[in-house]
Amino acid sequence: MTLAYPEFRASRCTRYRFRYSECSRCADACPHAAIVLGDEGATLDPARCQNCALCMSACHTGAWTSESFKPIELLRRAIKESSFTFACAPSGAAADARVPCLGAIDGASLAYLAKRRIPVTLHGADHCGACAHGARGADQLALNLEACAVLTRAAETPAGEPWIAPRLAADAARGAAPQPGRQHKDFAAGRRQLFRRFVGRGVDEAARATEPVEAPPPVPDKAIRAGAYALTEQRELLQIVCKRSDELPSFVPLHEALPLMGLSLQPGCTVCEACFRVCPTGAIQIDESPADWQLKFQADRCVACEACLEVCQPRVLDADAGFDARPERPARVLLALSKQRCTRCDRHFVSPAPEETCPICRDDEDAFAAIFG
Repeated sequence: MTLAYPEFRASRCTRYRFRYSECSRCADACPHAAIVLGDEGATLDPARCQNCALCMSACHTGAWTSESFKPIELLRRAIKESSFTFACAPSGAAADARVPCLGAIDGASLAYLAKRRIPVTLHGADHCGACAHGARGADQLALNLEACAVLTRAAETPAGEPWIAPRLAADAARGAAPQPGRQHKDFAAGRRQLFRRFVGRGVDEAARATEPVEAPPPVPDKAIRAGAYALTEQRELLQIVCKRSDELPSFVPLHEALPLMGLSLQPGCTVCEACFRVCPTGAIQIDESPADWQLKFQADRCVACEACLEVCQPRVLDADAGFDARPERPARVLLALSKQRCTRCDRHFVSPAPEETCPICRDDEDAFAAIFG
């Protein structure tokens, strides 16, 4: 199967939006070391790229795209059939649709077909041991199948018809088929980083509790780049997948392969608004009136890129271990404050604590004192 090289859309990349971001999902998924990460986002080395499309499956923000491989077009074909088969191109297996790698079929697409009760068979997983994409492709496939199973369990109801989970075909064995949860030794970094985000943060907070309290440094203005809000096709599919007819909660645990996340705010917010400015989808919103200021979280728009967690200097934003993923729920207010009026310039401003002057006037006073003493 011949594919055009994946194209990189910088404005959607977490590393472009926040230059200090450590996101490396696409590079971790690439079996050929064809992706180079930097402060401007990512670049592709065409000499190394073998068009596996695993970067597209791994990216939560839709920064990677291809004109020749469009999962949404495959879904439009699949829903017209009573059953559907996919095959990875390197295996040479026959199927209704051939994809560059089975790991390129994201978990949202698999769950969408499972919810519509369309039997899906995946051919070629036995070829992973002999494939150039093999180790990473098998890991990404296992992660996506695991994500599909997570969504299936979240939708289970006593009276509802069960979803039809995708299955791996028992083709002529050329290697061991990947099992859900299997992790290649070179691909385990993503899970370790996820563990660090949950456990390591608690360790950091405990260590800081014994240190003198200092105000967190502000995020440099140039560290955050503006860009248009964009929602991915995977996230839009999950709006359909997570909808329930019985109106019961659709409880989904945080999963690396799912662009879904719940967000909580702990005490200590400095109202710097960095999380709002760095969010690429508009999931974090600021609602203002002449008297009030509110920081809101719209779960329907969150793709779990975690840029907000990285940019938060006081480390008071947390990803929920589990959350209700039902769509069309009202935005949740994370923080609400009353506006204050500056006694010097008479402007309204927001501060986590009562202040007589606004930050601009305080900066002027500090500059004047530094110059003239």
